[in-house]
Amino acid sequence: MTKIAIITGASRPGSVNQSVAEWVLAQVSTRDDAEFEIVNIADFDLPMLDEPYPAAYQNYQNDHTKAWSAKISEFDGFIFVAHEYNHSAGPVLVNALSYLNAEFNNKAAGFVSYGSMGGVRAVEHLRGILSELQVAHVQRSVMFSLFTDFENFSVFAPTEQNAGTLAPMVDQLTAWTRGMAAVRTEQLATVAA
Repeated sequence: MTKIAIITGASRPGSVNQSVAEWVLAQVSTRDDAEFEIVNIADFDLPMLDEPYPAAYQNYQNDHTKAWSAKISEFDGFIFVAHEYNHSAGPVLVNALSYLNAEFNNKAAGFVSYGSMGGVRAVEHLRGILSELQVAHVQRSVMFSLFTDFENFSVFAPTEQNAGTLAPMVDQLTAWTRGMAAVRTEQLATVAA
């Protein structure tokens, strides 16, 4: 079964990121084309990147990196719950992505973002980072406004219109995730030959 991680993008106390991730999980829980699991970055206690070797070497020295690597390796695809911070993606998510490389290669990703402009600038920056990590990111995305999809900027209450964009994104993501699994299988066959 295809496994897709719903990765939180914040660790700040009081952040609404976790409630958005939980909403995503509730919405996809009845699907039968993939298994979904929330992966909370805060659970891994990743300090600012502290590995002595580049991630591409996979010569991890720290237990937190090894745990993060093992978790990400379990998945075929990802939904990143990203908030916009200073016209970019949140620093915790960018830092977490910087720790790894091969664990993300030839997998697929989609985005659920939020911010004053729907988190669109966060997603655009994440697309560049994920391209370098060889992640195929789907065109469709889900964007929530702090002004219309949150009560008092703190309680997630998505509008029907914006909530309705999740299913088409996940449809595209699951198809791409299966396609990238075939790419990974083909690469393994080529290496073994």
